[in-house]
Amino acid sequence: MGRICFLILFVLMFFTFSSAANEPYETDIIKTSAGDLTITFIGHGTLMFTFGTKIIHVDPFTKVADYATFPKADVILITHEHFDHLDLKALALVRTEKTKMVLNEACSKQVKNGIIMKNGDVQTVNGLKIEAIPAYNLIHKRDNGQPFHPKGVGNGYIITFGDKRVYVAGDTENIPEMKSLREIDCAFLPMNLPYTMTPEMVADAAKAFRPKILYPYHFGDTDTSKLLKLLQDQKEIEVRIRNMK
Repeated sequence: MGRICFLILFVLMFFTFSSAANEPYETDIIKTSAGDLTITFIGHGTLMFTFGTKIIHVDPFTKVADYATFPKADVILITHEHFDHLDLKALALVRTEKTKMVLNEACSKQVKNGIIMKNGDVQTVNGLKIEAIPAYNLIHKRDNGQPFHPKGVGNGYIITFGDKRVYVAGDTENIPEMKSLREIDCAFLPMNLPYTMTPEMVADAAKAFRPKILYPYHFGDTDTSKLLKLLQDQKEIEVRIRNMK
């Protein structure tokens, strides 16, 4: 009898562990006029959106996820060509013949049959309106004086889900093009130094374009509590901290 109880307990523990292992990522649900948008916070600069039957991957990166266990993509958005955003191994695991690849021109040298979008372009991809927003550095530069992300190369993207506009900024600073945005429901702004923004830069941008929900992402070891303090008086901006190191 004792042996049977032990086996039952072991099986229960195994399936509990397996279930937790298969769902290690935080998720949020955003209500839209066309149904729920589920955001999966994978880590680094990597996200997954589930909208109805559509799966949208953003900058999939094998260092933060086992993409063999993830659903195949209907759309993949790549912000720029750096290895932690353009990961060919991750793409091979989630891309199919039907997947629409949206990327910048520099990525097209490594990824064939993609939809190239330049800064300012607007396209409808699998029924989703996608806008390419500039993403670049003004202040933070390499030792040789070159910006970590030069102007005119990388993209951020605004994706419209029903009546909600979601802005994924890519690797950028608080540039004028960002600060001039309007009617953004959710914004993902990077905060990893020295490559993108300080908490002060993120707060400056948020105060300018006033997203309803602000998610700092790709923040590495940056202290996210600083951003909360900087925006504590901005009651119209809800800052949500998720596990996006």
